[in-house]
Amino acid sequence: MKNLFTEELMSRIENCGVIAVLVIDRVEDAVPLAKSLLAGGINVMELTLRTPAAIDALKEIIRDVPEMIAGIGTILTPEQVLEAKAAGAAFGVAPGMNSRVVAKAKEAGLPFAPGICTPSDIEAALEHGCRLLKFFPAETCGGLKHLKNMSAPYLHLGLKFIPLGGLDQNNLASYLSEPSVAAVGGSWIAKRETIKASDWTAITSAAAKATETVKTIKGK
Repeated sequence: MKNLFTEELMSRIENCGVIAVLVIDRVEDAVPLAKSLLAGGINVMELTLRTPAAIDALKEIIRDVPEMIAGIGTILTPEQVLEAKAAGAAFGVAPGMNSRVVAKAKEAGLPFAPGICTPSDIEAALEHGCRLLKFFPAETCGGLKHLKNMSAPYLHLGLKFIPLGGLDQNNLASYLSEPSVAAVGGSWIAKRETIKASDWTAITSAAAKATETVKTIKGK
């Protein structure tokens, strides 16, 4: 079954290695935030639908920072799929595996990564043709050991994972060393309070550290 993500988009995500996962409160922070991430080497970001600013922030980034691959996360309803697609999101992500949401993403042509933490979740995602899956919440679900054991029966299908939840600079390398991990979700790169404080230098620094780890592990 065809992957919901194109080969080109998958390649760009894997090359980046870290997807910055963000909660943004002010639309005016969107462009400087995206530019600070790019300055640190991260060109894939996920704006979560946890605040009213997310969609407008996405539109600003698409318009002013076209080098950034900007997706939308925390998609919980079919209506939010359509909202993300209409706004120009490069991809969508959900914390769980909701068949109605994934079906709407397929219908709308939005590359989509549902959240999984059990074999049953994986099989539900496979029913919809999903091959890139969010492993969430990674650390409290058993971490890398759980991911390896859980995913083993399915790897011949070409599955790849984006672990998120409890990851940071300290365990980044171990996750990236796992072949089934396409990229990690980096919520530590630009924390909500750091964005609120407009500390773009700190965000660029955190992005650069993560990028250096990616280069070391992937040999780039």
